[in-house]
Amino acid sequence: MKTKLILISVFFVLIVFFALTTGTVHIPLHELLLKENRQIIILRVLRLFLAMSTGGGLAVAGIALQAVLRNPLAEPYLLGTWSGAGLSAVLAILAGLGMVYIPIAAFIGAALSVVAVYFLSKQGGRVQSESLILSGVIVSVALSAIMVFLISIFPDRNTHGILWWLWGSLQVYDIKLLIVVSISVLIGSTGIFVLSQDLNAISLGDEEAVHLGVKAET
Repeated sequence: MKTKLILISVFFVLIVFFALTTGTVHIPLHELLLKENRQIIILRVLRLFLAMSTGGGLAVAGIALQAVLRNPLAEPYLLGTWSGAGLSAVLAILAGLGMVYIPIAAFIGAALSVVAVYFLSKQGGRVQSESLILSGVIVSVALSAIMVFLISIFPDRNTHGILWWLWGSLQVYDIKLLIVVSISVLIGSTGIFVLSQDLNAISLGDEEAVHLGVKAET
């Protein structure tokens, strides 16, 4: 365990170093720390923190999905989360909203898609993991189709920004954007940490969860 932790730490330091010194132009670290390069290092540090925040959020969300669905391959595409977030982000970009509001729109879209999947999969007051997955696939395909349609009918000047965002752009032009994302990830991660024991019980199955005092049937 200690060896793995050391290797992960070393790998993390190397990634940080690579992220700070590499970009459109490679700048050695000793030159990057000079006063005239202050704006460059600030931009790269913000980009690094954004990558850490979003990566950590995706990791925590993936663990929660795997526990609820009892599927080690579960990911945001499975429940339509990505499609809902992507469609809302596309609508926000086409509406001309600022970069700060796009993550908020994406979060709202993802939350609404999860709610839609939940109610579609609910049968007789219960939600089975199989029904949840099938409903997620249906919602994901439907929202993805709408998103592709919108991208195809709007002018090319909007397409670049949309695709850049959907592919996972880490460009940070405003520190407010980083604050919005970081707060969202922090709140979500805290909530999942508080419910971690319940999620562990649910991952064992409904019957085992009930025996452990967790109400798994909803």
